[in-house]
Amino acid sequence: MNFSAVDWGILGPALIAGLLVLATHVPLGTQVLERGIVFIDLAIAQIAGLGVIGADALGLPEGGVAVQIAAVSAALLGALLLTWTERRAPQQQEALIGVMFILAACAGILLLSGNPHGGEHLKDLLVGQILWVNTTQLLWLAGVTALLLLALWLGWVQRLGRFGFYAVFALAVTASVQLVGVYLVFSSLIIPALGTRQLQGRRRHLTAYAIGALGYASGLTLSALFDLPSGAVIVWTLAACALAFNSTQAANPVASNTPSNSTELR
Repeated sequence: MNFSAVDWGILGPALIAGLLVLATHVPLGTQVLERGIVFIDLAIAQIAGLGVIGADALGLPEGGVAVQIAAVSAALLGALLLTWTERRAPQQQEALIGVMFILAACAGILLLSGNPHGGEHLKDLLVGQILWVNTTQLLWLAGVTALLLLALWLGWVQRLGRFGFYAVFALAVTASVQLVGVYLVFSSLIIPALGTRQLQGRRRHLTAYAIGALGYASGLTLSALFDLPSGAVIVWTLAACALAFNSTQAANPVASNTPSNSTELR
């Protein structure tokens, strides 16, 4: 173990990025589980990533405004398509989401096939570069996160119905996937929500945030100590924290009579 590698000058911004991702992904994750469309974030994240890959293939500056517009546009088009498929074939929605994920992933591979750095780009898309986030990226993510949380709190999303949910989801995923990668986006959305499925309302959200924060903090620390890829370690520590909480609940079950504050976004 290398204790000198635990430098919070590097790990601190990464942890802030993780907490910002959790801020939107925890409430959205509970909705995803209720709707039974668990793989939506993988599909939307992959579609947003396809927009980034397409922008790179066109020679647009990496990380520039044009790339962000391409990613958001691709994700919103994906949201429109998912809104349409839910209306036309609601029973097959989960399967169609899986098909969209595969198509977007394969399209990205095809676009990167002629790029000598294609493998590196693909790895960055999947596992992210959370240790290398900068102040500009954090401020941008914080701004998007604040707007999305405000929209959820004021009920704007509910007024837009199906598309409102998918659009907010698309924007949240697009804002986070380039920083933390597809794997951490999925884990941040599903694992805390799944680990707190027996709870309700505000208590569920607060517990899910705590599981997520502990998972990110311990994952970043362990990855520094053992010189391991941060994204992959965080996925495992998120799962471990959720499992530990579930084990505690199973050993000491506590009935929660708190009414759910979540609103159906159907």
